[in-house]
Amino acid sequence: MKFPRRRSSPQSSYAIGIAAECCARQLLESKSYCILAQRYKTKAGEIDLVARRGDHLAFVEVKQRKTQDEAAWSIAPRQQARIAMAAEVFLGEHAALSQCSASFDVVLVSPTQGCAHIEQAFLA
Repeated sequence: MKFPRRRSSPQSSYAIGIAAECCARQLLESKSYCILAQRYKTKAGEIDLVARRGDHLAFVEVKQRKTQDEAAWSIAPRQQARIAMAAEVFLGEHAALSQCSASFDVVLVSPTQGCAHIEQAFLA
């Protein structure tokens, strides 16, 4: 997948984010995940992707940087806490899914390295 060059304008940042989420979505679907929500917004924060495989839910943060290492280091503890709070809201609004196991996963995206899915990347 081809990614737009990184620029500082909001429009190009948005396009880069959309391309990264598309790559992440394709990767997860190739691993038999069903995407339940994309860009799920709550007052607590946003979850890039909510995916389900069997009785497991993955709350997925997608990060795109020049390298996958840079992407991995860009997920700060404060952001992790916001994602965890948003996941609680999601589960509260989707009671039928509350019996599923859950994890906080990350998809790291790099123009030169592609996509990598890191399961259970952080704990809430």
